[in-house]
Amino acid sequence: MELHDVWFVLIAVLWIGYFFLEGFDFGVGVLTKLLARDRTEKRVLINTIGPVWDGNEVWLLTAGGATFAAFPEWYATLFSGFYLPLLIILLCLIVRGVAFEYRAKRPEERWQTNWEHAIFWTSLLPAFLWGVAFGNIVRGVKIDAQKEYVGDLWDLLNPYSLLGGLVTLSLFTFHGTVFTALKTVGDIRMRARKLALALGLVTAVLALGFLVWTQADQGDAKSLAAMIVAVVALAAAVVAIKLGREGWSFALSGVTIVAAVAMLFLTLFPNVMPSSLNEDWSLTVTNASSTPYTLKIMTWCAGVATPIVLLYQSWTYWVFRKRIGTQHIAPDPHAPNPRSPGPHPTDPHEPGPHAVDAAH
Repeated sequence: MELHDVWFVLIAVLWIGYFFLEGFDFGVGVLTKLLARDRTEKRVLINTIGPVWDGNEVWLLTAGGATFAAFPEWYATLFSGFYLPLLIILLCLIVRGVAFEYRAKRPEERWQTNWEHAIFWTSLLPAFLWGVAFGNIVRGVKIDAQKEYVGDLWDLLNPYSLLGGLVTLSLFTFHGTVFTALKTVGDIRMRARKLALALGLVTAVLALGFLVWTQADQGDAKSLAAMIVAVVALAAAVVAIKLGREGWSFALSGVTIVAAVAMLFLTLFPNVMPSSLNEDWSLTVTNASSTPYTLKIMTWCAGVATPIVLLYQSWTYWVFRKRIGTQHIAPDPHAPNPRSPGPHPTDPHEPGPHAVDAAH
């Protein structure tokens, strides 16, 4: 296997890791409107991802950096052709991070409500737009002989890519709902189970349609195997959450994301960005890659840094592994009648310097 093939696989792994981790992250953000009944429950939801959300975004930064270094032609065409949707995603991620940190800095109702709206929309929009973007990458876009995108925004809003956006939005929200059921206690946990069951059924219908469409257009035996794994895992995740097995359901929803994204990359290879105008103008792992020397240096760097990042992130999830509930959220000192008791003094998830709600 050539180094450019190796880096195509590594970039696929980075995107899989990003969608697996940031997927439930986005889903929890969407749930601040769909599941939470009051501000205390919103604080519970946000604190489930408080210690990890920024670490999850490292996968996106690494995927973007690896694409820039390993496949500069792919990076240039992708970011110039998809400029507006990618800019919207970037702005959403910036505002989302600010919202997590600034939401609790002031006591005014309007201040906190506006930041909570921001968390919802900046979670929902990227979850949808990533599906639109990858749908277009797999389907093919208008690339000319000079490897430049010559289409416009409306070319990106086609039925296939819009369906892809609905799939990622519903799948990430389902993934986040299962994560919420896994990480919380009490009434919010029970309601998360019920919502996950309904979302799982909707997601199964949308995902099956999108994956079958993808397979019919440009699939092969390998992509078919990945599609079967994704569909079976999603069905099993729905059954597991119905039985109250949140751990199994979360693992299986993660397998669904892994298999579905792997299927997209399998249908894409050896292209990295197909041209819908002429197959000969498509960007491939060969004509879009960096020099062998660059790829060799990158391989050594990745071999050293990747295990360190994985170990640190795994340790973070282990430290913050226990469930939380409204009883672990400190009462808002600015509220006239705080309804929840203070944090349990012995609970490892008491909001502290690592939690989003530290300011409370």
